Amino acid sequence: MSDMKLVVFGAAGRMGRMLVTTIADTQGAVLHGATDRPGAEALGKDAGLLAGIGANGVIVTDDVGKALDGAGAVIDFSAPAATVALAGLAAERGVAHIIGTTGLSEADLAALAAAAKRNVVVRSGNMSLGVNLLAALVRQAAAALGEDFDIEVLEMHHRHKVDAPSGTALLLGEAAAEGRGINLGQRSVRVRDGHTGPRTPGDIGFATLRGGSVVGDHSVIFAGPHERITLSHHAEDRGIFARGAVRAALWTRGRAPGLYSMADVLGVG
Repeated sequence: MSDMKLVVFGAAGRMGRMLVTTIADTQGAVLHGATDRPGAEALGKDAGLLAGIGANGVIVTDDVGKALDGAGAVIDFSAPAATVALAGLAAERGVAHIIGTTGLSEADLAALAAAAKRNVVVRSGNMSLGVNLLAALVRQAAAALGEDFDIEVLEMHHRHKVDAPSGTALLLGEAAAEGRGINLGQRSVRVRDGHTGPRTPGDIGFATLRGGSVVGDHSVIFAGPHERITLSHHAEDRGIFARGAVRAALWTRGRAPGLYSMADVLGVG
């Protein structure tokens, strides 16, 4: 079987450069295209040189449609508006869309679901194996423990992260809500300030920390009467996200159109 041709959307960014490196190191994958925003300094430069792995002949372009032509999948860790626009272009060309973008609104998610009716879309708030295994454990624990156990999701990221709670925290919150059979949007508590009154049984709380260069720390706390269970994941290298995304891209080969998650890719759903 020939190597799968992959496009990195936003190839000059920190995550984009890591994806270029990961693709070069992955058997069965080859970099087909690399894009960046119009006017970016990286346009016209070799994606391999930008990533520090040596020239690979793939030139960074702002012509996304041209970059997608002939590709098997595009990997996207960008911003919500860019991701939604890319979803339409990828669907038109039948290029699987791997999405690690966070901070998506309900309208954004609806647009991605519409694109998934005619294209293969894999979206996850976190692409790592460990986090998705953690989500499966959280779902199981939430189902097993009653409302006597309060659920709190605690996360910390570097000072430059712009969305909160993180996509991973929301992924874990969704897993807990699924385990409890409740709607996260109706039962989540994102902010506590002032005189809040007692905690409502069954709610899922979120606490957000930002600072330094933390890649990503996440814990789900089940606090019950006289005992507490904490399930945690600590990311030490952003390479785990790139490796997961490339794995997801290779997994899409031959799949029917639909909206998939990393749990589907890893078989831990």
